[in-house]
Amino acid sequence: MLDDLTERIFAVMQRPYEEKGILLPEQIPTFIERLDQAIQLERTAQPKNTEPSEKSEGLKKDPLGRRAFPFIELLRQAQKNNEPVVWGVN
Repeated sequence: MLDDLTERIFAVMQRPYEEKGILLPEQIPTFIERLDQAIQLERTAQPKNTEPSEKSEGLKKDPLGRRAFPFIELLRQAQKNNEPVVWGVN
């Protein structure tokens, strides 16, 4: 489940996911913007008064905004402190 979320987040950011990596402070604003845009697009994609399709029903059950919220908050905190986001380092 988390792998799917990770792949989805990195796809939205237009960055390949790797086991070890770093997001540099200068990259973070772009990644936040891309995630915010994808979340907004997802929210407006399915009008509330229509019959949901199977695909839109899947999006409803697993909205990116709710699932990615902790990661976006991490990015915002890193941006505020002008710090990189690093993962997979032992």
